[in-house]
Amino acid sequence: MAAILALFVAIILPHLLLSLFGLRRAIPPHFLGAVGWLAGLRVTIVGRAASGQLLLIGNHTSWLDILALGGACRAAFVAKGTLANNRLLGWLCAQNDTLFIARERRGAVSQQVGQLRAALAKRRMCVFPEGTTADGTRLLPFKSALLSAAEGAQGVTVQPVAFEYQDAPAVAWTDAEPGADNIRRLLARREPIRLTIHFLPPLDAAALATRKTMAEAAQGRIAAALALPIGAPIP
Repeated sequence: MAAILALFVAIILPHLLLSLFGLRRAIPPHFLGAVGWLAGLRVTIVGRAASGQLLLIGNHTSWLDILALGGACRAAFVAKGTLANNRLLGWLCAQNDTLFIARERRGAVSQQVGQLRAALAKRRMCVFPEGTTADGTRLLPFKSALLSAAEGAQGVTVQPVAFEYQDAPAVAWTDAEPGADNIRRLLARREPIRLTIHFLPPLDAAALATRKTMAEAAQGRIAAALALPIGAPIP
């Protein structure tokens, strides 16, 4: 924690100065990757992120996923709107162009899809369709609503990405464990947290037909890459 705080103090002034010149995105991805390394992450990358406008679809096991992927390919993320209510975490997430979504507001889905589509025009975005973190032994159902942002979108590549932790159940953050407890537990580990990020082949035209076919194809490829069972049918 002391090292992470020292890193934050070291980068905050350069970040704010670069932001004044329209270069706000220069430092946050490097900061995310460095915080992950200080937290014990040791990342191996298999494959590569596609170029151009890119929507990544990934499984979700831990808050470490965000640090690892942000550092690996400069992606921004879609996150729960409640996270924005935390002053410090909300501000930190906003520095990396996090798109906050109120998932419980069903009537706002079309607006949220429009926001994601606009964000894709500016940088790579990652969606975790499970909507929460899983326990590392299975994939939760993939929710497909936000994937409408890629329906009919010209020039947008949709690519599944699989997060494979060497000891996923021990790393996973589930609803039964308060977030602060999970952070303390992982930072207290003496052994490294080994993670392989698999950039899987982008979805083909048939899989891109609808949001549901996108969710089904991405879920199937991630499940195969991780050898995990698939949850309930796509909602």
